Amino acid sequence: MSPLRFVAMGDSLTEGIGDPVADGWRGWAALLAAGLAPPGGGDTEFHNVAVSGAQTSDVLKRQLPAALELRPDIISVVVGVNDTLRCTFDIHAVAARLDQIYASCAQQGALLLTACLPDPGAMLGLPGALARPLARRQRGVNAVVHALSERYGAVHLHAAEGDWVADRGLWSADRLHPGERGHRLLAARFHALLAARGAAAGRPPSREPQLPQPTRSASIWWLATAGTGWVARRCTDLLPQLLTLAADEVRHQVRGSSARLDLIASHGVATALAALSAAEQPDAA
Repeated sequence: MSPLRFVAMGDSLTEGIGDPVADGWRGWAALLAAGLAPPGGGDTEFHNVAVSGAQTSDVLKRQLPAALELRPDIISVVVGVNDTLRCTFDIHAVAARLDQIYASCAQQGALLLTACLPDPGAMLGLPGALARPLARRQRGVNAVVHALSERYGAVHLHAAEGDWVADRGLWSADRLHPGERGHRLLAARFHALLAARGAAAGRPPSREPQLPQPTRSASIWWLATAGTGWVARRCTDLLPQLLTLAADEVRHQVRGSSARLDLIASHGVATALAALSAAEQPDAA
């Protein structure tokens, strides 16, 4: 019997950051892989090509060709947060790249897994004027992922909000990546969705962690050391633009026109998706 092939693409979330094991990182995808095939009824061949810091362009250009060469039966694409943290963010470009990625997976006959993700500004606890522009970007990416997931029949996990986002015990010291408990929860939720589709016959991943969750002092230490470096690396790219966006946010708030910014963002998502639909129908009037 041929093994069930599962290939995971994406960024640090799928690479497994926040869920340490002896030889590096494990993560939700590896935990999920163990529960796809029934015991004694076949093997699962798991490949993780996700890379920390990856954007949609990296997945399209580098990860996708490698993933498709493996002829996967199931393929996950969880990406987009890093796009929102760049000054080059363009919802039209993100939508076009995700459409190409999803379409390529579907054309090969692989069952596609996708997820919408929490807003990084809120997770980091940024001030409102700084957090709201990032939240608006993430909502836009999530709206695109929702629409395209439906178009390509993906197994889609709604992970952008809910109790799990607010439960700090599910998150690692960096506040951006799930800890072991969070990765296990993601794996279990994906497993439930796949089982409902008849695509996961093994036991669901355990939700019980094997390691203690990070202490508050560990979180503070990370923010004072590695966290500072993380922010500094992105300051050279995002911060000047983010400050401009924050100033614009404040101006609209003073004028009572903040809703206009939401409407502009929503229009951007709508036109990006409309452009993809038009490209699929070149003869349309």
